[in-house]
Amino acid sequence: MTDPGPRLAIRSLAVGATDSDRAFRLEIDRLEIDAGEVAGFSGPSGTGKTMLLEVLGLLRRPEPGGTFRLSAPPDTVDISAMWQRPRADVEAPGLRGKHYGFVPQSGGLLPFLTVSENIALSQRIAGREDRAWQARLEQMLGLEPLRRLRPGSLSIGQRQRVAIARALSHRPDIVIADEPTAALDPENAAGAMELLIAAAVEGGAAVAISSHDLGLLDRFPMRRLHLELVLSDDPRRITSRLYEPLEDAA
Repeated sequence: MTDPGPRLAIRSLAVGATDSDRAFRLEIDRLEIDAGEVAGFSGPSGTGKTMLLEVLGLLRRPEPGGTFRLSAPPDTVDISAMWQRPRADVEAPGLRGKHYGFVPQSGGLLPFLTVSENIALSQRIAGREDRAWQARLEQMLGLEPLRRLRPGSLSIGQRQRVAIARALSHRPDIVIADEPTAALDPENAAGAMELLIAAAVEGGAAVAISSHDLGLLDRFPMRRLHLELVLSDDPRRITSRLYEPLEDAA
């Protein structure tokens, strides 16, 4: 069988944002994440961690040029070409619903649905009903006793576990988690991160996690990538680059 290559592959991609005070540009020279692999992104405030995940999650349009491909056998989606088409803003939500799972910082659950209904929602949107996989997630994340409850009856930690299950229930190809444990105390944060990684890897997803908590990321096996500002003589033009530290690079 032909190797489909990495789940996500980027070369020479950039994205920018400009306001009245400054121009910010994020540069990604090379990034690959395989199915079942976890990549942890870190960097000081202002280096573009959230912007990076927005680009990876098809929530922000990159600059023309460069390559961005998503391998979801039997399909390979040329994301960079998609963004150049006239109806890109219509295509992108469909790709997100089919291929992506998103874990927000603090739940984001629908209050009028039960735990089980919230988890099943992403399956309904993607057209991938899989009750056995949902039951497996509920068991892994300790949610079986809570299935009939609504979010208002849950603790913050329980709501975040439900959000993780919802993000994974349709077996996405890529999971994006931006500070997924920021609202939790240290003990619950470590538990939620462990469950997120284990469930995502079992489901075969490529996982991108951004966190300012370096100690938490250090506790789990993952590739580490770092965002760092590039020195410039013009304080109004800021450039940040993604790199893989030499001690962690393959």
